[in-house]
Amino acid sequence: MRVSSRGDVDPFIVMDVMEKARQAEAAGRSIIHMEVGQPGTPAPAAARDALTKAMSEDALGYTVALGLPELRAGIAKLYKTWYGVDLNPERVIVTAGSSAAFVLAFTALFDAGDKVGLGLPGYPSYRHIMKALSLDPVGMQTTEATRFQPTGAMLPDDLEGLIVASPGNPTGTMLGHAELKEIADACAAKGITFISDEIYHGLHYEGRGVSALEVTDDVVVINSFSKYFSMTGWRIGWMVVPEELVRRIERLAQNMFICPPHASQIAALAALDCIEELEANRAVYAENRRLMLEGLPKAGFPKIAPPDGAFFIYADVSDLTEDSRELAAEILEKAGVAVTPGLDFDPERGLQTLRFSYARATEDIAEGLRRLKAWFEARG
Repeated sequence: MRVSSRGDVDPFIVMDVMEKARQAEAAGRSIIHMEVGQPGTPAPAAARDALTKAMSEDALGYTVALGLPELRAGIAKLYKTWYGVDLNPERVIVTAGSSAAFVLAFTALFDAGDKVGLGLPGYPSYRHIMKALSLDPVGMQTTEATRFQPTGAMLPDDLEGLIVASPGNPTGTMLGHAELKEIADACAAKGITFISDEIYHGLHYEGRGVSALEVTDDVVVINSFSKYFSMTGWRIGWMVVPEELVRRIERLAQNMFICPPHASQIAALAALDCIEELEANRAVYAENRRLMLEGLPKAGFPKIAPPDGAFFIYADVSDLTEDSRELAAEILEKAGVAVTPGLDFDPERGLQTLRFSYARATEDIAEGLRRLKAWFEARG
């Protein structure tokens, strides 16, 4: 059968690692999961209760394409609470996870062949979705000097768009108010469309995350209920767009997705009122982060990016290997710990890096660090 070159995207390597870990568990082995970027906790209890009630009373059919009005209003209220931003709920578009928001944003904003910049290391699906949409992703190599985040000075003149993520995946580093404003101003000066991925907001450990909406309205902001709200499998996210883009994206959403999952919208609406439970989850991540920062250097991984937020540690392993895929396979086989090779996040330098997730229960993180230390000491 004839196929499209747009489908020739690279695999999402972490999903391959998850499958190998699953196979090891199916064979009876105990595996500590530090590969997957998802909370180990369920959706908030009140969110699950709200859906149980709705299922007994409602057919849960199609909603309007932009999402339930009350959910859009609730998300807008969150921006006032978290950032002091007064946001018109009409600018909020509920999506089937942040992944659908990326597809909608890239489709609404760019034409085939357009160049869209992104920092490396960075979330791999940006590149893969862009390629599938016939866009040209332009990777910009970041360094420790810029906290592994792009800067306005890095932007080529021929970009049509730029996407940044703060906190970033895989590094967990964050952009402050000044850094975000510098990027927004550079984009405005060069006529570059600015997209801000903020799906790890709420997961911070020192200073809070700064939304791009605090420095400009000329931006598309993408967020999700997956991470802070602990609802990965529910596939529910949102985007905030300038008012003139709402109808354009609505038409695309109607045709591509019809609407976000109604059941997930019901749960998400209730989750907005579950901050106490969610803050308890964040306290667990904070303790896990402390253990990782203390334990990883003892396990042979002293060179790490500063993890301001999210739940990742990105480590330079160039002194241990020339191929992070082989090293990850060795760690899985000999230590029983699943970790992600950096190639997912940086095709050029990823052979010398690994990503560790600390999103699971604290006892799992402690056990994983014990196994890693024992593996490293036995390795010599």
